Amino acid sequence: MERINLADAKAHLSDLVTRASNGEEIEIVRRGKTVARLLPPEPVLEPFDFDALRRATDAMTPQDESAGDFIRRMRDSAPY
Repeated sequence: MERINLADAKAHLSDLVTRASNGEEIEIVRRGKTVARLLPPEPVLEPFDFDALRRATDAMTPQDESAGDFIRRMRDSAPY
């Protein structure tokens, strides 16, 4: 993370914003103390398709045995 003083940040703000948008973190300091940080933007999350999930789960065959019972049965029957 690069540290830059406030006066230089004012003079080169456009360049600093471009660098931050490309993934860099830049700390702005005044008299040696951090006063601000430029961070890269967070990734945009795509909306979740609940209808596709419902179609996928509806197509699955129901199981007669619970997941816990299945794991216990597999654990107890497997030789170590």
